[in-house]
Amino acid sequence: MNDIILQKENHLATITINRTKALNALNTQVLFQLEEVLQDLKKDDNVFVVIVTGAGEKAFVAGADITEMKEFSVFEGRNFSALGNRIFREIENLEKPVIAAINGFALGGGCEFALACDIRIASSKAKFGQPEVGLGITPGFGGTQRLARIVGIGAAKELLYTGKMIDAAEAYRIGLVNKVVEPDKLMETAKTLANGIAENAPIAVKLCKAAVNRGMQMDIDTAVMYEADIFSQCFSTQDQKEGMTAFIERRHKNFINK
Repeated sequence: MNDIILQKENHLATITINRTKALNALNTQVLFQLEEVLQDLKKDDNVFVVIVTGAGEKAFVAGADITEMKEFSVFEGRNFSALGNRIFREIENLEKPVIAAINGFALGGGCEFALACDIRIASSKAKFGQPEVGLGITPGFGGTQRLARIVGIGAAKELLYTGKMIDAAEAYRIGLVNKVVEPDKLMETAKTLANGIAENAPIAVKLCKAAVNRGMQMDIDTAVMYEADIFSQCFSTQDQKEGMTAFIERRHKNFINK
């Protein structure tokens, strides 16, 4: 898998999109490779948190591969969109938290890739946008849906209708990213955050992700009942017993899954 690099270390996995000559653009081959990596991570109980980033200094993912898309038929366009959406939903539904470390251009499919992640940390040199309307198309990997949910309908429509590119500071202002750091601090910051998450009970973190993601699609009354179900499940785990006992005994916690 030359287009994707997967590294694992201390309960942390890092996925790097590695097509620097194409600014890490997503084509069919890269998407299938990404899906293969995600299947591996689903099965690896030793990985608690995932970071995704792009190789090189210029791009996280500059978008979907226009060279591949240019001659698509309606049928081929539908299949390509369905493939990207399926894989990005796998990222969204991965039980482990996913952090996007955005080191450069995150445009079109690259912005949509970041939107599918749980947390987004941007280099101060990062650029964001959904420029599809300037190419005669719409976003096809969930951009019209996730962007509005994350930054609000008004800000999302402005970005979608104009196709304009914004810098990291503006992305932070509208809530598109959680944090902006200097380029040389990007991976360090992402790993520090990931390790902080990994210190906690992995089952509880997994259930938090499920509660937020599923609850956002429910009315509030149904959502809080779902939260109660999630909360109650924790009391069947050894992690809950260890976490609360360690708190009462004022000692370091030692979660069983580690």
